[in-house]
Amino acid sequence: MDTRALKNPYPDYDGTPACTQHLFDHQGRLTAEFAGRVSSKINELLSHMENGLKSADPRDCSGYTGWAGIALLYLHLFDVYGEASFLQRALDYVSRSLQCLTRRWVTFLCGDAGPLAVAAVIYHRLQRRQEADDCLGRLLQYQRSVVRGEGSLPDELLYGRIGYLYSLVFVNQQYQGEKIPMQYIQEICEAILASGENLSRKGRTQDKTPLLYEWYQEYYVGAAHGLAGIYYFLMQPGFGVGDDRLLRVVKPSMDYMCQLKFPSGNYPPCIGDTRDQLVHWCHGSPGVLYMLLQAHKVYGEDQYLLGALECGEVIWERGLLKKGYGLCHGAAGNAYGFLALYKHTHAPQHLYRACRFAEWCLDYGKHGCRTPDTPFSLFEGMAGTIYFLADLMQPLRSKFPAFEM
Repeated sequence: MDTRALKNPYPDYDGTPACTQHLFDHQGRLTAEFAGRVSSKINELLSHMENGLKSADPRDCSGYTGWAGIALLYLHLFDVYGEASFLQRALDYVSRSLQCLTRRWVTFLCGDAGPLAVAAVIYHRLQRRQEADDCLGRLLQYQRSVVRGEGSLPDELLYGRIGYLYSLVFVNQQYQGEKIPMQYIQEICEAILASGENLSRKGRTQDKTPLLYEWYQEYYVGAAHGLAGIYYFLMQPGFGVGDDRLLRVVKPSMDYMCQLKFPSGNYPPCIGDTRDQLVHWCHGSPGVLYMLLQAHKVYGEDQYLLGALECGEVIWERGLLKKGYGLCHGAAGNAYGFLALYKHTHAPQHLYRACRFAEWCLDYGKHGCRTPDTPFSLFEGMAGTIYFLADLMQPLRSKFPAFEM
């Protein structure tokens, strides 16, 4: 464990007012002093990021490591602070992204759907309707091929059907209405269910798990490539799965996955992997947590909330990663788990823990962490940390980017 995480130096929440008084009030609003520190750090990191992006890969259009991710950050900053300059920066970066689309992948984070969806929203905010509609038209051209699974399309978030589905949901969330008909989303969910049932039949695992999914010949468990991320989306209201299949197909599959939990409360990256090492959003408890919270909303069973709380304990103990401060596999991404627990329970312990992880991020670069391959990107680097710090300013509205509903 110690090889991947640094020791958490902070005292845990003790239930006293003194414990939180310098961080937030009884309504969960950050104190002026702490909010000022966070905003100051955001400005400082933005300056570093902008300078660093001068040497970034000019051909990376993606949300994960490229220009669309930076555009998404600035769109988020515009939503939080309302400064028009942030929306203009978002336009500048998404325009770069549209000039270098992959013409291969169709997902939000690693393909062309993300740049098109983000661009549509930015044009919409700028009241440039024709350009917004053009991007939406191009985005929807992929829908039939995604449903059919052309090109051996997987089902997971980063490169598969879920990743395209999120692009459609993102547009509707940002437009605050059904800009894209829910039928399109429901058709993709039908294809995902059929794919999972087919693989389970093929592997003769229907009795254990009616749904099964693979990516690169592995049965991944976590949010980015695996079961937890897929089940999280299948349980969303309005996606057309229906009460019968939620009980008959999704729930037993999820319960099977929960049995894979290590004694520590963490989860393996893949079915059959016995190494209790990774505490990341992409692999491990920080990503599984969202599935468990959604299961608690849908099924109302305490076991799911208790499981999510146990994930929170794992994050608190092992979530300050030597890998750095990013979203996919870093302290900022892990801290979002605390914000999700806070939104679900309104218990101040979770906001306290999120604030402590934010304090860690305020000392960006001072802990001897590894420098990521794309040090200024949204999912590996500094942009993701800025995104989290901005979300902390409004914790009840926070959402893990490109994933959380």
